[in-house]
Amino acid sequence: MKVKKSILLCAVFALIGSTAFSQSDSGFGLKAGLNYNQSGDLTAMVGDAAQDIVEGAEGKVGFHVGIFGKIEIGKLYVRPELIYTRISSGYNVDGNNTYSTSKLDLPVLVGVNLIGPLHIFAGPALQATLQSDFENFNINELESDYTVGLHMGVGVNLGRLGLDVRYERGFSENEASFVSANVTNIEGRVDSRPSQVIFSLSYKL
Repeated sequence: MKVKKSILLCAVFALIGSTAFSQSDSGFGLKAGLNYNQSGDLTAMVGDAAQDIVEGAEGKVGFHVGIFGKIEIGKLYVRPELIYTRISSGYNVDGNNTYSTSKLDLPVLVGVNLIGPLHIFAGPALQATLQSDFENFNINELESDYTVGLHMGVGVNLGRLGLDVRYERGFSENEASFVSANVTNIEGRVDSRPSQVIFSLSYKL
C-alpha cells in the first residue's frame, strides 16, 4: 500500500511539474554575467598609536554563472535560481587592497510580465559564503556564512535568450575581521554585505 501511495504521489508531482513547465515561457536554463559590487565600510586600527581608519569601498567588477527554473502562472511567474558569484571591492589601507568573496546565491524571484517581452521581478536570496580573501591581510573570522538579501530588477525575453539587470542588497551587516599579513600592525573589520548591480544573460534550454 505504501509503495502504491508513493508511486501515486510521484505521478501527481510529475503531472503538476509537466503541466507547469508546459506553459508558454516556463522551463529551465543557464545564465551568466557581470557584477559591479561595492561592499560596506572598513574600520581598522594601526599599530600602538591606535590610529583609527574608516575607509569606504571602491566598486569592482565580478562575475556569476548559474542555472534557473521558471514557472508561468498567467501574467505572474516564479523563478528560483542557483548562482555561483565572485565579487570584489577595493580599499586603500596600507596600499591598495582588494577584498574578494565567493558565494552561492539562491534567489527565489516573483515576477510580472508587462508589455511584450518586458518583465519586472523581486524576491529574497539566501547567500552562502564559500571563501573570503583580503589582499595583504589574513581573514580571521566571518560573522556569518549564511545571510539573506534582496534581488529586484527588470528584464526582457527575446525567444530563448533573456537579458536582465538587477540590484542586490544584503539585509544585515556581515563583518569579517582581519589582521595584516606583513610588517605593519593593522587589524580591523570590514562589512562584507554585498551591494551590487548585476547584468545577466540567460538561455532557456
